[in-house]
Amino acid sequence: MNIEQGISIFKMKKLLRHSLFLALYSIFFSFTSFAQEPQKKPQPLTRILFVFDGSQSMFGQWQSGMKIDIAKKLLGELLDSLQTVPNIELALRCYGHQSQYISSSQRDCKDTKLEVPFYKNNIPAIKNKINSITPKGTTPIAYSLEQTGNDFPKCDDCRNIIILITDGIEECDGDPCAVSAALQKNGIVLKPFVIGVGLDADIMKQFDCVGNYYDASNEKSFKNILNVVISQALNNTTAQVNLLDIYSKPTETNVNMTFYDSFSGKMKYNFIHTINNRGNPDTLIIDPLPTYKIVVHTIPEVVKENIKLTPGKHTIIAIDAPQGDLELKVNGTSDYKALQCIVRKQGEMQTLNIQEFNQKEKYIIGKYDVEILCLPRMYVNNIDISQSKTTTVAIPQPGRANILKNTSGYGGVYLEDNNKLTLVYNLKPENIQENLVLQPGKYRAVFRPKNSKESEYTLEKSFTILSGSSEVVKLY
Repeated sequence: MNIEQGISIFKMKKLLRHSLFLALYSIFFSFTSFAQEPQKKPQPLTRILFVFDGSQSMFGQWQSGMKIDIAKKLLGELLDSLQTVPNIELALRCYGHQSQYISSSQRDCKDTKLEVPFYKNNIPAIKNKINSITPKGTTPIAYSLEQTGNDFPKCDDCRNIIILITDGIEECDGDPCAVSAALQKNGIVLKPFVIGVGLDADIMKQFDCVGNYYDASNEKSFKNILNVVISQALNNTTAQVNLLDIYSKPTETNVNMTFYDSFSGKMKYNFIHTINNRGNPDTLIIDPLPTYKIVVHTIPEVVKENIKLTPGKHTIIAIDAPQGDLELKVNGTSDYKALQCIVRKQGEMQTLNIQEFNQKEKYIIGKYDVEILCLPRMYVNNIDISQSKTTTVAIPQPGRANILKNTSGYGGVYLEDNNKLTLVYNLKPENIQENLVLQPGKYRAVFRPKNSKESEYTLEKSFTILSGSSEVVKLY
């Protein structure tokens, strides 16, 4: 191998090493970029339980045929359309389909059964079961709904939905409204959907308290309603929360908002309010079925109740949350390591916040009192927080008192003002030396050695603290 060949091989190896380095760097950069990118929350599993009326009245005529045959056909078509829908599971409960109706005094008011439980790819089983039903019995709606509470396996992140399809009202003296309310209150299901098949107007009203009622007055409307209900059950809708300032402008932002189901009290969402790149409150994608209570975690928090969303329609939710800033400062050089203060509403004792000095915090506009946890305690009342303005509370630069004892003992440091002593600090009995950061003022230290068993041995030393000064106080 000559010199030129050697140089050429050297250059080729160098090029390969460089290319390998770039490839590895690219892979590493891509991986770290992916790892650092925020991940969106996964969507919850939607579980739909069909509660199907198999009672004797479903033999009734309804336009082109019997109600039961039309319901079987149209529900089967709907199930076919759900075959490829991701992130859902289905189940089927029927009632009135096992025991023959004889008379009002001889009827089976517990005639209900979970025919097909929740599991993946069970649509053929549901269709087969529906097609095999022959209407027989009565209409135990309340008891059937009550039993659905056991049909949903435990799941921490599932949307449980009931779709009740019926052509009649409760016939077993149960209370479907109370049962539905209990299921929702306990967080088992969202508000059910009720599809009435050819019901009279006076009967329809009885289902208003059970769930979201839809009147299928004819075959065409029944098919459309099935699609509408499924669309609402499966699809989230959009909303935006406008946090309004005192001028009713949506300028407030960057605060957590908790959405609760008003009925069950269950926490549904947490969103940090965001103004998007277009300068508008960000669009939220949420479940339209519950009625919400929103808690905006400002200081103090703001609550808005009974918020209802319209499925498929963008809803704007306006909440008054005008805010200003409170800034806490120490004049001059501070010897405090982590000075804090308690913030309360004016004239109230409830603690709203513990705020550290040398930082700002936002508060809803209004009047506040603060208790500063320095020695001695300081109180500043009637602080006015105004829209988009910073209110500053500043305290004097402190000084230091170096308390020296030649033995252990008992005593304290007191603020001396107008011939009155106010306790500021209890001395540690076993400590020989203590270093206190004190606000400017006149003080008196009172001390008695531990081994001195007579009060006459009490010592007193007066001293003055100035901003930035350091005083040695000898208690001997």
